[in-house]
Amino acid sequence: MKMGKVIRFACLGPVRYNNQVHMETPAPVNLLFVDDDTSYMAVAQHLLSKYQEKKFSIIWRKDGISALEYLDTHPAVDMLLVDYYLPEQNGLEFIKAIREKGIALPVIFLTSNRDFKLAIEAMKYGVEDYLVKDEAVDSVLPRTILNILERIHLKNRILEQKKADLIARKRTEALKELVVTVCHEFNNPLAAVKISTDILLRHRLPAEEAEQVREIDRNIALMEEEITRLRDINFEKTGTQPD
Repeated sequence: MKMGKVIRFACLGPVRYNNQVHMETPAPVNLLFVDDDTSYMAVAQHLLSKYQEKKFSIIWRKDGISALEYLDTHPAVDMLLVDYYLPEQNGLEFIKAIREKGIALPVIFLTSNRDFKLAIEAMKYGVEDYLVKDEAVDSVLPRTILNILERIHLKNRILEQKKADLIARKRTEALKELVVTVCHEFNNPLAAVKISTDILLRHRLPAEEAEQVREIDRNIALMEEEITRLRDINFEKTGTQPD
């Protein structure tokens, strides 16, 4: 099996070590091209290498089998770019194979001509975009790659936020349920004590004992107010739900 070409580019940026400014290499976008068209790979490498806004690390495999072997041992791939015409199996068969292995990487499907039926079939396997090679000129290819990655990043952030919101809502609901239970458990004995103090106050008690009973009665009223306040807390508004 022939090993694919690996082309890496880097862009320098400032970083400080020991109070001195050094240059840092930001992480490039790792792309795995699956294509046996050497002339197109030369074009793609040229388009991506001259793009100034982002750097790309390009790994090239000529067939689906070697590409799968690479993915098995190199998980740090950001995107796949897959040609339809491949040796032994076509691009759709390769994409189906990686999906069956649970590889959910974003895919750009590459073809030599525009075929809407093929594009629709590719979308069934979760392909993010469909590019005709001759139309991927100038900045079209790198911009398409970056737009897809940004869209996926935004989608993941939205999903994470929805998940966090759901967890927070469930925890808040559980907290509310706990508060209701606690209030109920307090109210029952307080109601019993309240009935007892009312009965005692109907009797002629010595002044000191009567005042003690009234003090108990006042404290019960205060506790009932606090329990009502606890029960009526709006946890969403006060921001008291757990992080």
